[in-house]
Amino acid sequence: MKHLVNWLVAVFILTASINANAQDVMIARSKLAFPEAMSALQNTIIEHSYTLSRVQRIDIGLTKAGYKTDMYRVVFFGKHEELKWMSDKYPGLAAYLPMKIAIFAEQGETVAVALNPKHYSDVENQKKLNIIFRRWENDIKSILSDFRKAD
Repeated sequence: MKHLVNWLVAVFILTASINANAQDVMIARSKLAFPEAMSALQNTIIEHSYTLSRVQRIDIGLTKAGYKTDMYRVVFFGKHEELKWMSDKYPGLAAYLPMKIAIFAEQGETVAVALNPKHYSDVENQKKLNIIFRRWENDIKSILSDFRKAD
């Protein structure tokens, strides 16, 4: 049951208000323990020229519901000027920015989950934005690949 709750929470956080399917979720597993995997994820985000905006604990609500976990976070990141421009020019996107990756411990592994950014085009279908969303998709794939390989 705990396993299912982790997945449901991650998918809900990442897909809130966007009509996305399970196949649109990008996932990577790491054999690293949660603290080391969290550090590896943050480092690879920075190495991909993004700025970390914040890390938010999600486990507090789960703990209140009776689940025992302190290893559940959402990492928010982006490029400040790009996000500011998008929020100013396309206010409908503001609720989805910055990008985010959920990370949690599960059965001896650490899992990172992200929504494929191509779904932001459902909110604002502009050709220039679709180019940015495709770049974000490629960058997140690369970030997750590096996360998976981290040791």
